Amino acid sequence: MTAAVMAAGLGLSPSAASAAEGPAKPAVPGQVKAEKAAKPAGEKFHSPADRTVRTALPDAGNKAAADHPGIEVAIDGRSDSAYGLVIDTKITAPDTLLDVVIDWGDGRTEKASIKGSGALSHGHSYAELGNYKVKVTATDVANGVQAANEVAYVTPGAKFVPIDPTRMLDTRNGTGTSAGKVPGRGSTRVKVASSRDFQDGLTAVALNVTVTNTTDSGHVTVWSGDKNSGRPDTSNLNYTAGGSVPNMVIVPVGADGYVELFNGGWSSVDLIADITGRFVRTGGSGYTSMAPARFVDTREGLGTTRGQLAGRGTFETQISGLKGVPQGITAVALNVTVTDPKQAGHLSVFPGGPTPTASSLNFTAGQTVANSVIVPVSADGRISVFNGAWAGADVIVDVVGHYNKDSKAAYRPIGPWRTLDTRDPESWWPGGRLPARGYIPQWYAPDDDPAADEAFVLNTTVTTTVDSGFLSVAPSPFPWLVNDRPGAPVPPRPGSSTLNWTKGATVANLVQAASGDHGIVHFWNQGWKDADLIVDFYGIYETD
Repeated sequence: MTAAVMAAGLGLSPSAASAAEGPAKPAVPGQVKAEKAAKPAGEKFHSPADRTVRTALPDAGNKAAADHPGIEVAIDGRSDSAYGLVIDTKITAPDTLLDVVIDWGDGRTEKASIKGSGALSHGHSYAELGNYKVKVTATDVANGVQAANEVAYVTPGAKFVPIDPTRMLDTRNGTGTSAGKVPGRGSTRVKVASSRDFQDGLTAVALNVTVTNTTDSGHVTVWSGDKNSGRPDTSNLNYTAGGSVPNMVIVPVGADGYVELFNGGWSSVDLIADITGRFVRTGGSGYTSMAPARFVDTREGLGTTRGQLAGRGTFETQISGLKGVPQGITAVALNVTVTDPKQAGHLSVFPGGPTPTASSLNFTAGQTVANSVIVPVSADGRISVFNGAWAGADVIVDVVGHYNKDSKAAYRPIGPWRTLDTRDPESWWPGGRLPARGYIPQWYAPDDDPAADEAFVLNTTVTTTVDSGFLSVAPSPFPWLVNDRPGAPVPPRPGSSTLNWTKGATVANLVQAASGDHGIVHFWNQGWKDADLIVDFYGIYETD
């Protein structure tokens, strides 16, 4: 059947504003209202002109006149990618020729010439993540005088260090915080990092967050707790009364090593957080995205024995060395789905060894539910899956990417902000709801070089559903000019699922969406009825 396609989109260039977010509607329990917000600029660096150090050249002799009016150098820098820096230099000097040298602090320099006062702009990409000292020197050779200024620069990208799934927070028993439910419209904080982690350049952590013991509808927002920026108007997961709902979260860490979890509902809930890794500038593994590949399906005997995974049972499956995944990976990004479970329970995905207390997803009897999972692999490249229920369930595992030392793609958190909300009548998307058997395209490349973008970290939420279905997320095979043209060719329909929903449900899931060749992502409604789609943007993996 031909897909119903409506081509429109939002280019998220550095100067573009995000889509307008509409008011929360009663039909969407717990969904936050997001205000209009411009895309946040990259981190900025500054060294004012009064920090200029002026000296006479060693061989200047009498040329360095005592009445020389002097040279001043001011530096403004901004990070524009995981490895990149742009500096704008403002030089104040007499009307004489100056030789200017930019020392990037990594053994590379650039030279320029300027006569008298003026401004220069230069961009640079570092080969490695780290801390650098950028120095600009302007030399007046004729008068034997030079002036220099410098600025400290920290690359904003970070790589992943996997951790065996470890429980950091459980309000039911007081792990990581005081025991007791988090009240409606209240928060709890949990420490996820030490001073040593910050020495390694910690920027963010990967957490599997679960809400449970719910008595009403609501949502949960996980954030750094930075009071200067304020709690974001986005959500990480939605819940209803009586449900236990998990979702993977990649969240920046506050300067004190804590993250904050906000209960956006009006009734109290229990919150659980399991850490699976940290993003740091020193060491770590880069990310490589891939077309989702099915590694396990117990219904068919793929990757393990055919038949449901028994209650309290475990299976192992090989990841590295298969279907394009190389040997030597340190961790793997998965989409894990449980279907046809015979009773309520949870799955734990882990690298082998003793079964952790941490859970990867929760389910009820008869439910089909998916969750994003980032987990270390064993030394031989395997993972294990444990069924915490007392009865069988079918398990499906899709690999969407992997982390390894040879990959350069580093994670840069630049959100969150809402890029799409089909409930909003003022949204950039003119087609209303996500069409049945159709898709919405959205351009996420933040610059003119999509090849440097490995993947985008998004949180997708489907709501106001009137039938069952599932969402697929895939890169566009076409450039935007083709994609936006009347009568544009219809892309192939993806075969993998990102999240599943039933009638009346609100379901969220993290997705690490491959950027493809054009930086455009397609969100496919694989159901037979329209639904609403909300997309929140959290960050990007970049190779430059």
